[in-house]
Amino acid sequence: MAARLNPLDLYDVRSLLSDEERMVQDSVARFTDEKVLPIIGDCFDQGRFPHELIPEIAGLGLLGATIPEAYGGAGMNGVCYGLICQELERGDSGLRSFASVQSSLCMYPIFAYGSEEQKQRYLPKMAAGEIIGCFGLTEPHGGSDPANMKTVAKKDGDDWVLNGAKMWITNGNLAHIAIVWAQTDDGIRGFIVPTDTKGFTAQEVHKKMSLRASVTSALFLDDVRVPGDALLPSVKGLKGPLGCLTQARYGITWGPIGAAQACLKEALDYTAERMLFGRSLSANQAIQLKLADMARRITAAQLISLQLGRLKDAGALQPTQVSLAKWNNVRMAIDIARECRDVLGGAGITTEHAAIRHALNLESVITYEGTETVHQLVVGRELTGINAF
Repeated sequence: MAARLNPLDLYDVRSLLSDEERMVQDSVARFTDEKVLPIIGDCFDQGRFPHELIPEIAGLGLLGATIPEAYGGAGMNGVCYGLICQELERGDSGLRSFASVQSSLCMYPIFAYGSEEQKQRYLPKMAAGEIIGCFGLTEPHGGSDPANMKTVAKKDGDDWVLNGAKMWITNGNLAHIAIVWAQTDDGIRGFIVPTDTKGFTAQEVHKKMSLRASVTSALFLDDVRVPGDALLPSVKGLKGPLGCLTQARYGITWGPIGAAQACLKEALDYTAERMLFGRSLSANQAIQLKLADMARRITAAQLISLQLGRLKDAGALQPTQVSLAKWNNVRMAIDIARECRDVLGGAGITTEHAAIRHALNLESVITYEGTETVHQLVVGRELTGINAF
């Protein structure tokens, strides 16, 4: 008799991974099981980011995982980075967001667009978790239209003076530096801004019902003066921040797979133990249909992200492919989290269980770094050649 399949990996996607990729996944999975899951429900309840985990996250090489070792990174491939995101988000979207912002939105632009001096100065300490970054692109009025940017940077002698505001900034009140994008006379440019600079203020956003175990902030820049070498020299225009977002969105395609797996595992355990009308809840056809549909959708998402990772590592990845994966995989996860909440009945509304926490977190994930509608329109533009934005 054939052995039963892994309910969280029906197509044995793990067998398609290299030894290094499996090792990375296993190490992050152990970290999530041993250090994240025991505390994350309470962190969510308290609206507290678990700062105490940062040293171990850094020690595992999870910050700037794909940055070359010469700059303090781990030199991993894209699939390894995806698996890191998957296992961290199996714990909580807020933890994956922290690592994603640090790696893809802060370390990546310094590596890709920065000077050699900037790389040497910041990247090793960021990989070690000694310098935390945030990414200042989104503005209060801008949302899905980043070109409608009001933050400005004016040249004043050898310095730059920045004025403006940014909103919904992950890590804002944790950060030592901010990667701030601003309009200049030469188009949109990026700047490395120390957060202790005079005129820079970060104000934490409270009363959140989503990403409660994450730090979300508004940034205000009032005549913030930085030296000329704060400018990222190797990029201008929207392709700079959009290039960063492509890196981060790639990781987001993997993260929700972990959230969905956590919810399915919880639902499988709960329905096996819950007795109603003389039999386990899992013996009901209605429940099995729900669980089977969850497994189908997780399997499709796993294969999409793995192929996306292989394309990335081959240098063939296209932004439209990332949009399709983010749209599909986050929609998959939020639907599964909501369905699992329902399967758990009344128990599903408490943070003693994971489903409601993941469902609430995914309300943010489906919105940030490109709403679902934006990614649908990106795919539509690719299919038709017509920009409908």
